[in-house]
Amino acid sequence: MPAPKPTEKKKIAVVAAIIEAGGKILCVQRGAHRLPYISGKWEFPGGKVELAETPEVALIREIQEELHLPIEVNSHLTTIDHEYADFQISMAAYRCTAVSADPIVVLTEHVAHCWLAPIDPAFLALDWAAADVPIVQLLRA
Repeated sequence: MPAPKPTEKKKIAVVAAIIEAGGKILCVQRGAHRLPYISGKWEFPGGKVELAETPEVALIREIQEELHLPIEVNSHLTTIDHEYADFQISMAAYRCTAVSADPIVVLTEHVAHCWLAPIDPAFLALDWAAADVPIVQLLRA
């Protein structure tokens, strides 16, 4: 009798926006979630890339839907492949700029936000989602 195949985890393509304004970066906090390892964690905003959508278009759409914040996508920063207990993600992170010099964030999916400079100790002290930690480290380097 052959050994059972391990269950493959769902792999999701996502994008993350490193949104800069006034030398600071937008950080957002997730609300309560059934998965404890992402519940209440801080992250860079973004979301899933839909079929036939470019990463840049997905970012603009997701940030508009989640934060009502117009952005410009500037350049690809890195791609993080991360495996959580229940799923895998391939997260393409892009440097972005808030269109407004004094951006107003409207939270529709997150519970909190803050603007922090990567050199600020509070930036590192946030309880980041595991997939976002390598980006935090890259921004602080």
